[in-house]
Amino acid sequence: MNLQELNAYAVAGKVDELNLISLEGGIYLLEARMHGAAYPLSDTHGHMMHLRSVEHARDVLRSFPKLNFNLVHTLVHDEMCGLGGIEESLKVPIELRTTPLR
Repeated sequence: MNLQELNAYAVAGKVDELNLISLEGGIYLLEARMHGAAYPLSDTHGHMMHLRSVEHARDVLRSFPKLNFNLVHTLVHDEMCGLGGIEESLKVPIELRTTPLR
């Protein structure tokens, strides 16, 4: 799914949530969740869109309607130690828009 498709689904109210997935190395990937399925965001070349930060994601999504937006951290220590079986990630709701300082 590309940004234009994601925006169309968001405007139509079909996006349940957006997850910004934090990966090792400072890489963030965005996925839309609709009807229990995950749809990763792709760039104009059809490759996974890599984002640099939460603020970069907010900038990319600035024209989108308000959506449930989460920052998702995978459990890196499980991957490092080779401990399988735990499928839980840390999911933290965050604001899609920042509020200006007063």
